[in-house]
Amino acid sequence: MAEAIDRNSGLYDPELEAMSADRRRAYHAERLRAVVKYAYDHSPHFRRRMEHAGLTPAAITQIHDLARLPVLKKSTLPQLQKQDPPFGGLLAAPLSEVSRIFQSPGPLYEPEGRRPDYWRMTRAFYAGGFRPGDLVQVTFAYHLSPGGWMCDGGLRALGCVVVPGGVGNTELQAQCLRDLRVMGYVGTAAFLSTLITKAEEMGCNVLEDLCLRVASVSGAMMAESMRHMMADRYRLTIRQIYAIGDLGLVGYECQKASGMHIADDLILQIVDPQSGIELEIGQPGEVVVTVFDHLYPLIRFGTGDLSAVTTEPCRCGRTSARLTRIMGRVDEVTKIKGMFVHPRQVDEVVAAFPEVLRYQVVVRLKGHDDQMAYLVELASGVKPEPLLTKLRDKTRELLKITANVEVVPPGTIVEGAKKILDERRWD
Repeated sequence: MAEAIDRNSGLYDPELEAMSADRRRAYHAERLRAVVKYAYDHSPHFRRRMEHAGLTPAAITQIHDLARLPVLKKSTLPQLQKQDPPFGGLLAAPLSEVSRIFQSPGPLYEPEGRRPDYWRMTRAFYAGGFRPGDLVQVTFAYHLSPGGWMCDGGLRALGCVVVPGGVGNTELQAQCLRDLRVMGYVGTAAFLSTLITKAEEMGCNVLEDLCLRVASVSGAMMAESMRHMMADRYRLTIRQIYAIGDLGLVGYECQKASGMHIADDLILQIVDPQSGIELEIGQPGEVVVTVFDHLYPLIRFGTGDLSAVTTEPCRCGRTSARLTRIMGRVDEVTKIKGMFVHPRQVDEVVAAFPEVLRYQVVVRLKGHDDQMAYLVELASGVKPEPLLTKLRDKTRELLKITANVEVVPPGTIVEGAKKILDERRWD
C-alpha cells in the first residue's frame, strides 16, 4: 500500500529557506554584527584574536569584512584547550549554560547549549523526508561523541520518535528495525548497508518486513552507486547531511539531491587554505564557517574540509547556495569512519610500542565501509600476535576506531612515506 505521507515537498522554515539573496545578505550582516560584538565582550580568545589583528567590532559589519580576521583552524583547537581548559577561552557564557560536554579525538572538547535542537539539525531532517511521528533509529555514538545527541535533538524537535541505537550491536539493531517498524535511519551509509544485510541474513524481506522509507547519512562520503542501489532495490531515499561537532549543521541535501544546501543561520565561505582569501564561486577550497551562537561563537572557523559552492537555483524552492560535495581534507587530517584522524594522533598510539620500527596507516574502502589498517615493520625477534592485539586495542581506546594490523617485511615502508595513505575512491 502506498504511503500517504508527502516526504518530497514543502519547506520546514519558508521565511529562512526561501528568502531573497538581498534579504539573506542583510540577515547575515545583522546577525554577524551581533555575534562579533557579543564574542568580543564575552570570549577571551576571540577578543585576543581581534586585538592581535588590530580590529574592534566596528571593523566587522558586513560579510566581506571577515576577510580581515585570520581563519581559526580546527587543528589548533586541541592546543588552545590545553593552554586554557576546557574550551580554549572560546566559551562566551557561564558554564552553567552548557548542558553537555563531548570529547572528540584530539582530544577536543565540545560544549552543547541548553536550547532545544542546539545543533540546528531539524530542517535538514525535514528536507531529507523525515516527518513528525516517524520512528527513527539513530546509530551514531551517544557516548562521549556528539553525533548521536546532535541528531537525537533535531529529530525530537521535529516530532519524531527516536530509537537511540548507538554504534554496533548489528543483530539487535536489525531486530529493532523489524519489530518497531522503524521508518527512518540516521547514521553512516556503511552501517546502513551492514544493517540491511544483517536483516536479510535474519530472514527479512526488506520490502515486505521492514518499513524503512528515509535515511539521513553523515560522517563519511557516500558513493552515488549506493544511493541508487538502495533506491532501486529497497525504495529507500537517502540524503546526506554535513554537520560537525564544533558547531552543528553546515549543509544538507534536499529531495533533489543536487548538492547540500548551506544552512541559513550561518555564514559559509570557501577560502584558499593557505591565505584565507575567499575564492570565486565554483572553486574548491576550505570550508570556513561563522556561526551565530552566543554560547560558543566560532567566527571564521576553518573546518579543514574541502568543497566548492554552486549558486545555481534548486528546484526544491530553497534559495541558499549549495556545497557540491565534501571532496576531502585540506590538511593531513583524514576522516575515517566519521572520525577525524591526524598523523600526530597515530604517532601517539604507535609510540607506546617501541617494537614497531616503522608504520603506515592505509585507508581503503571495503564495499561502502571505511577500513583502517596499519602496515608495521617490527624489530627482529618480536612475536607479532600479542603486539598486534595491543595495538588494535590502543587504537580503539585513543582514536575510537577499529583497525586491522598487517606485518610487512623490513624496507616495505619507504623513508618519508605518508603516515596516512588514503586509497579510497568514490564513484
